[in-house]
Amino acid sequence: MKKKIILVGPAYPYRGGNALFVAHLYEALSKSFDIEVINFTRLYPQLLFPGTRQEDVSKVPIKAHPSTRLIDSINPLTWFKTANYISRQNPELVAFIWYQPFFGFSIGTIARLIRKKFKGRILFITENIISHESMFYDRILTRYALRSADKFLVLSDVVEKGIKTLYPDKKVFRSTLPIYDCYGFDQGLSKSDARKKLGIAENKKVLLFFGYIRAYKGLMNLIEAMPYLLKEDENYFLLIVGEFYESKEKYFERIKELNIGKNVLVIDEFVPNEEVGLYYSAADLVVLPYNSATQSGILNIAYGFKKPVVVTNVGGLPELVEDGKTGFIVEPHNPLALAEGIKKYFSASNIEEFPRNIETFIQNNSFTSIERVFKDILS
Repeated sequence: MKKKIILVGPAYPYRGGNALFVAHLYEALSKSFDIEVINFTRLYPQLLFPGTRQEDVSKVPIKAHPSTRLIDSINPLTWFKTANYISRQNPELVAFIWYQPFFGFSIGTIARLIRKKFKGRILFITENIISHESMFYDRILTRYALRSADKFLVLSDVVEKGIKTLYPDKKVFRSTLPIYDCYGFDQGLSKSDARKKLGIAENKKVLLFFGYIRAYKGLMNLIEAMPYLLKEDENYFLLIVGEFYESKEKYFERIKELNIGKNVLVIDEFVPNEEVGLYYSAADLVVLPYNSATQSGILNIAYGFKKPVVVTNVGGLPELVEDGKTGFIVEPHNPLALAEGIKKYFSASNIEEFPRNIETFIQNNSFTSIERVFKDILS
């Protein structure tokens, strides 16, 4: 009989990187374990959610899987209900997905309610410790939740160091995000065809910024880098695709002030699964100009399309880039350094080798051994 593991975290029909990670984790572990996902009935109150909607509007879900929807993030009664449900299921391991202090009370309370019965069997999968745009109360909520963990699974060196500093006596296991090569719905879509659909000329050097937009993502630095690039070559083109989670006016105003509008296309919306490939196929290079990060699913999607990247030297991003082989690493908060990194890629003598290097990197992605990691966790 397979050992039962309960994963607690956001899953389909919710959208975004965390639900995508849960879907991949469910698929990877289901071969060896009996996996159940406990999902939310309400993730964020709509008043606190900066986007248009929290549910996935895609026609085709990625790696669809069942889930038991029990947790309302702001209703304590559901936390007690969830704890009772977990106790009745009596799994070998309860694994909480941790990424946002907002869920500190809900996740933390559920973990505290079950920790006596499940001593030694509570795992926190920590994608980050404190959110990228943290508030003064985030540390309190984070400690409230993480204190109930018996062991941790981390996905980057920077988070591993943070967890070991906070909890030096607790066991820490290591993996990475999977490579998200799951968006190839239109395998026959060429770069040329994608650009025609988007109205982008064939000869452009297309830079893709993909994903929701908040200050810590550093998009403004990439916009500021464009004049440096266009001064050298007018064919540089910036494709910005993602929903704005903050005021968009300052970005559009800066694009206008810099007089680069004809070299920028903004798609201000959440992109359904079946359309992701259109934008990555049109791109030459994916740029992650982040001011802070732990890891990023955007980079892993880029590798899924064999697209090279330019990333800033923050958090766990450099761990996933072989400088000069799969992309380039540059200083953060520095538009000029960003521009130089981009130019370095387009002038590289080995530019044809980048896709092959990415393929080799993918083969060594440690998420492929996540099944073994969980066997170690349970041993």
